[in-house]
Formats: sequence, structure tokens, C-alpha cells
Amino acid sequence: MQLFKCSHCEQVLYFENTACLRCGKTLGFLPKTLTLEALDLEGDDWVVPTRPQSRHRFCANAQHSACNWLLPADDPHDYCRACRHNRTIPNLDDPQRLTAWQKIEVAKRRLFYTLLRLQLPTPAPDSGDPQPLSFDFLDDPPDGPKVMTGHDNGHITIALSEADDAAREATRLAMGELYRTLLGHFRHESGHYYWDRLVRDAGDAELARCRALFGDDTRDYAGALQDYYAHGAPADWQAAYVSAYATMHPWEDWAETWAHYLHIVDTLEMASAFGIRIAPDVTEDATMEADLSFDPHRVADVQRLIDAWLPLTWAINSLNRGMGHADLYPFVIAPPVVEKMGYIHGLVRRARLEQRACDA
Repeated sequence: MQLFKCSHCEQVLYFENTACLRCGKTLGFLPKTLTLEALDLEGDDWVVPTRPQSRHRFCANAQHSACNWLLPADDPHDYCRACRHNRTIPNLDDPQRLTAWQKIEVAKRRLFYTLLRLQLPTPAPDSGDPQPLSFDFLDDPPDGPKVMTGHDNGHITIALSEADDAAREATRLAMGELYRTLLGHFRHESGHYYWDRLVRDAGDAELARCRALFGDDTRDYAGALQDYYAHGAPADWQAAYVSAYATMHPWEDWAETWAHYLHIVDTLEMASAFGIRIAPDVTEDATMEADLSFDPHRVADVQRLIDAWLPLTWAINSLNRGMGHADLYPFVIAPPVVEKMGYIHGLVRRARLEQRACDA
């Protein structure tokens, strides 16, 4: 995520801001340019003062304080580049469901920022693509099984209960997880979608390359799930996996590694925007130092990302402990995980080139 500033008064902004607290200007995010712009209202349209010829309107979900993204004023859609992927949302007449959905939408837009920044394909349900990306945000029914967060053939379901911080933390503790967030769910489940697009649909040769790193994805998934919850992860899982859950099945190893790759790229972009440099005075160890003034989206070798990420997480974890909080990033990235991330990094770079060719 980049660091945004008001294009009118240069106040530093958060991605979610809808108005500048300094100058009062209405703010809107332009997905085409990935910029958060100060706007003027002209008639029924919003315009960026420096580009008055381009007229915009807000996503229909702005009326629910659930989106700050813009679309062209003459766009036939009611919803923005991100919200167009929603298939089911909860009953917004219920204040609790509305609040939960608003939190979910924040995480979803952050996912879409990264996907757009990486120039990955994000076909909407009405695009004609044979496997579009779509979402259901569902509440548990009064009677019946609880909603399960997951992915099925391009369709991602997020349980509304995951927006309840207390309930999500209770689930994390009960399942012995090191990390559980709404954004983490979106990144993980999107990994399943991009496994389909970047690996499965790329043919047998790509499948073979993926299986050489992640294992045989034809292994019975239901059996693997049952075995994992019965016996847990192997004691030495950190030697080759980014999380305990990644040991469950090759698909989950891919999705967990994908999610962590997005964590790293997005957070390094923000650290770079802040001009952060890691250089602890207590050691001369070069592995503890990092100059983060680079664009992680343009790095050719994944090792450069890891070499920057490890010192950054040491610093952030130490800051968290100074405030009495748990580590922000409580994971170990072993060499086999770096190799898996390198494979994903290569696929993402190739997909970007293919997307540019399609857009040309």
C-alpha cells in the first residue's frame, strides 16, 4: 500500500479516508490511477480540479459508508471496480450486520488495491470470463451449520462473523493460529483463485513445476483436512512451511504462501513510502539492516524482498513488544518457503506482462 496525501492541501491520508480533515475536501479513490483524489462537485459529477474533463461518481456502496471508490460518470455500472465483484451482502437494515460488512469492505478494497497494483487479472461476474472473481459475505443462519469462509471455482465466501474482532480472536486461539485477520482471509482465499488461473489453467508443464515445490494437489482434500484436524501439523513444520495450516494440503500451502507474499509486498510498499531504513546500533550484522527505498512490485529477485522483510519484521515485532502487544509477524521464512515465494513471484511477473499485452 502506498502512502496517500490530499491533492489539495497535501495532508497525509489513510486509504480509507473519505474527507480531508485539514481542508475538508471530499476524497475519492480512482482505481485506474490508484490515487486518492480531492474532489469538487460540479452538477451531479465529481471532478479532480487538475483534470476537470474527467467526470466521476461514487460507487453505489458509498451511500452505506462502505466504499470511497469512484467510477466514470458515464459508466453503465452502479458499482466500482471492487464492489462489482460482490454477489451477496448481508441485510443492511440490521446495524450490526452493516457494521460488520463495512469492515469486510475495507479489507476487500485493500486486497483489490494490491491485485490492481500487481496487474493481476480480476474479471468481474459480468465480464464474460469463464471463471470470474466473486464474493458472498454471509451471516450464520438461525438454524443450520455455520458459514465457512472458503473458495469454490472463483467464488469466495467470507463469514460475517469474521468481522467480529472478539469472535475472530477466540477462533484464532481455539485453533492455535498465530495470525487471523479479515485481510488475511481475503489474501488467502484469493490465493486459491489465482492457483486456478496461474497454475491449473497454464497447462501440464506449469502444474508439474508447481507440484515439485508444493506437492501433489490431486491428494484427497477431504482426507487431508480430516487428518490435519485430527493430528495437527508435523513438529518440524517451520522448516518448510510458512504456517502450520500450510502443511494440510498442497492447495493450502500455496494459498498460505500466496497470502504471505501479498503481506510482504504490500507492507514493504508502505515502509518504502515512509522512507523507513533499518540500521540497529547494537550490531554490525548486515542481515539486520535494510534500506527500503525501492518499489517491491518492480523487484526481479524475490530474495531482495525477503532481505528487506526480515529486518523490518524484527524492528516492528520489537516495537510491538515495547507496547505490550504480540508480534506483528510471528512467522519464520525458511529457505524452502523463500523458494515457493520465488515461484509465485515469477508467476505474478509473467501475469503482469500478459495483462499488459492484453491491454495494449
